[in-house]
Amino acid sequence: MIELTRRATFSASHFYWNEEWTVEKNEQVFGRCARRNGHGHNYTLEVTVAGEPDPVTGFVVDLKWLKDVMEREVLDAYDHRHLNMEVAEFAKVIPTTENIAIAAWTRLAGVIGQGVNGTAVAQLSRVRVYETPEIFAEYRGGQ
Repeated sequence: MIELTRRATFSASHFYWNEEWTVEKNEQVFGRCARRNGHGHNYTLEVTVAGEPDPVTGFVVDLKWLKDVMEREVLDAYDHRHLNMEVAEFAKVIPTTENIAIAAWTRLAGVIGQGVNGTAVAQLSRVRVYETPEIFAEYRGGQ
């Protein structure tokens, strides 16, 4: 078994807010991140797949196919969006880096597990989302 990782970047804005809390509680817990106008990040998305290399091509998965899946399933939905206001997953879920990683996994899991033409060549192993170069969240599907 080998793991292969592909990176992509996207820019998005968000804010942290819990509707069940008061304004004061949101500001106390989330600080500047609770400002409803939001703020943005240049995120890095890493998607790792695991499998055995194909004996003919040597690939675990075709990298062009993986790039297309990442763009279609995640980047098209998140890039240059206000996550709280424009992305369905975050209508009621706070778009923390942790929750973005989980949501990206959910978007990718079924598609990557199906592989090209319905033939699974690799399984999704990990999704990592960097909010900054120093801060990232990693999700492995509840393993």
